[in-house]
Parts: sequence; structure tokens; C-alpha cells
Amino acid sequence: MAVAQKNPSADTQPVADFSKEQELAAYRTMLTIRRFEEKAGQMYGMGLIGGFCHLYIGQEAVVVGMQMVLKEGDQVITGYRDHGHMIATGMEAKGVMAELTGRANGYSKGKGGSMHMFSVEKGFFGGHGIVGAQVPLGTGLAFANRYRGNDNISVTYFGDGAANQGQVYESFNMAELWKLPVIYVIENNRYAMGTSITRSSAEVNLSRRGLSFNIPGDQVDGMDVRAVKAAGEKAAQWCRSGKGPYILEMLTYRYRGHSMSDPAKYRTREEVDEVRTHHDPIDMARHRILEKKFASEDTLKKIDGEVRDVINEAAEFATHDPEPDVSELYTNVYR
Repeated sequence: MAVAQKNPSADTQPVADFSKEQELAAYRTMLTIRRFEEKAGQMYGMGLIGGFCHLYIGQEAVVVGMQMVLKEGDQVITGYRDHGHMIATGMEAKGVMAELTGRANGYSKGKGGSMHMFSVEKGFFGGHGIVGAQVPLGTGLAFANRYRGNDNISVTYFGDGAANQGQVYESFNMAELWKLPVIYVIENNRYAMGTSITRSSAEVNLSRRGLSFNIPGDQVDGMDVRAVKAAGEKAAQWCRSGKGPYILEMLTYRYRGHSMSDPAKYRTREEVDEVRTHHDPIDMARHRILEKKFASEDTLKKIDGEVRDVINEAAEFATHDPEPDVSELYTNVYR
């Protein structure tokens, strides 16, 4: 069994100074993602969601912290563990859940499922099923921004497994060569599809993967939403000022298997419990809120109740929404 990676020390990791409003907003969004994914897991077990389903439970701080530094016009693109990214960008839980269940009012009209939905309105350019395929696409979004002369940035997410794909390095080369405004966010949850990073990667510090292209990178505590925001602000400033791409390796952890069909027997229960107990992003935010007296226990319970109501309503909507008409088989198809 591989030795678990250590997140950067809390003593040395730069963290953003959150206001009461920021702390509570981040807490609510992370909790919404967590409750959404828990409900999606239940619905998958009931046979209401077909195909593949990759849950984001445990990694919520990464996308929530990054989203806090983005502005209107910025773009987000990721792989197939994408529900959390959708909710963080402001996509409605109803539409996401309806897509998971293959319904007409899903974000891709019921034809994309868990891994392939998008929202141009929210700047979300999709989850993508092919490992690493989103990296050149995200680089292309950055090229469009550079071509148009705006100061928008592309945030391109991928995992530690995709970090070994050749197209990633082709993208790195082009992005630095043309000084493209793209932040490459590597969500290192340690195990890719089921193999420890220590067994699959010669260089396990993925923030260093851009060194041969002169791309700077930082290793970040991806379980602390404040650390993510601080790192994201630094990278965004670098990209918006025309200096080219930036790499952020988020040291994070998924509590569930790679997908719903993965029993995750390649790691110990003790390892998972240790992260849940001491490094859970939502619990840490909750403790900070109480410690700073930003909210009471009763207020946080109320927030949880409100979030559960939203998710239950989304599930109810998704199970009663009609399936797409047969004619939809022939729409949005390029010949």
C-alpha cells in the first residue's frame, strides 16, 4: 500500500482571509456539492442513473476556491468527475440531475449524461470522457481569449492520471510558446483510476511538470478552500497580465471509488477515515465559522436543511421530467 501524500503545511501554506460572507458562501456551495453527490450516488444505486458516474465527494474545496477568483467571461473545462464543477459555476441542481437521469430538461437535453454536459451561459465547457482530452480544448479556449485580446482566462482541470498523457505536454508547450492565459489545475486525488501515483509517476510533485516548458507551478492544499483561493488569485493575476500559463497542483482526496463501480480496495479504510476526520474541507470550514462566531450551530443546521431541500427537489424533478423525444436522436449531430 502506497504511503499517503502530505498536504503542504498549514504553517507555510498561504491562505486567503475570508470575510463572514465568503466563508458562509463557500461553505454553502461545498455542502451543496456534497449533498448533490450523495443523492446522485443513491439514485445510481436505485438504477435511476445509467452509464458511468464519478463522484466528487471530498474534493469540493478545489473547484469552490477556484471559482471564487473567476470573473464573467472566464471559462472552465474539466474531465468526467464534473458535477461539482457544474454546481460551482452556478448551474442549477435540477438541470444537472435531470441530465444524469437522461431527461429532456437536462443541460444536454438528456443525451450527455454524467460525463458530457455543458453550459455556455455559465462558462462551463464540459466534462469530457476521454482522459486528458479537455486539456488541449482548454488550451484552445485560452488561445481564443488571446486572439480576441480580452483578459479572460481558461481554467482547465485534470487529474493525476491524466497528467501522464502526451497531449497534456503538447498543450503545455503551445501554451507557453504563445503565452496563453490558462491555469492548469491538476486535481491530484492520489489514485487516478485505481493506481497510486507513486506507482505510476516518476515525478510525483505534479506542480513541477511544466518546468521543462518554463511554466511555473505551485503545490496547494486542495482540502482548504482558503488555500485554493489564495493560489488561484496568484495564478489568475499571472495569466491575466500576459505572462502565459500557470500550473496548480491541488493535493486532494476522493472518499468514494473512481466511479460507482469501483470498490476502491487499493487503499485502506484507515487512510480514508484519517482524511475524513482531520482534513475534510467542509468540516474544516464549519469549525472556522463556529470558532469565528460567523454563525451558530442552529444557523449551520438551517443551511444544511435548505441545501437538502434544494437537492431533494432536484431529484424529484429529475425523476418526473419526461425523457427526450425520439427526434432528439438527430439533433446536434454533425455529418
